[in-house]
Amino acid sequence: MRTTRGAATAAATLALLLVAGCAAEETPTGAGSTADTTTASEEPMDDETLMDDETSGSDDTSADESADRADDADLPAVYDFSATTLEGGTFAGSELADAPAVLWFWAPWCPTCRAQIPTVTGLAETYGEDVAVVAVGGLDDAEAISDMAADDIAGPTHLVDDAGEVWQHFGMTQQSTFVVLDADGEIVLEGSVPESELESVVADLAG
Repeated sequence: MRTTRGAATAAATLALLLVAGCAAEETPTGAGSTADTTTASEEPMDDETLMDDETSGSDDTSADESADRADDADLPAVYDFSATTLEGGTFAGSELADAPAVLWFWAPWCPTCRAQIPTVTGLAETYGEDVAVVAVGGLDDAEAISDMAADDIAGPTHLVDDAGEVWQHFGMTQQSTFVVLDADGEIVLEGSVPESELESVVADLAG
């Protein structure tokens, strides 16, 4: 009986030692898990840093957009319009700011407008680098305006104003009329004006 009890005690002691040994061998794995956890915990910090960078970039973009809006708000009301170009793009009136401009309001069916084509194309050719020359076609459908502008009127920037929005903006009520702006957006000439007067004013603005 003593031998049996002694053997049982020895067996129990050996089992405890084996368990303790296994626990000791698992310790490096536990330490490794801790290291992995530490590394994983660093990843959100990197994401937060990236988010901070992206937020900073969006702040810069917002600041730029706000500055652009502020610049537009400072422009004279005469530039507060937009229109469709002959190519189908969007033309903003603000594109005319800081330089003289000639706007010609014409209609495809108008004989007087046809007679003015050489004057308008000549202004664009002679002064186009210093003065914006813009032909605003209206009082007809978009197709008629576009066809005549593309085929017969070379040089100016063409706006297809079949809805009459730009005409209304400038208070134009009839075709073959002009609006001439100086570099500050002040109207220096408008209406049905003689060719000689128009060319003289534009030459002064370009000089």
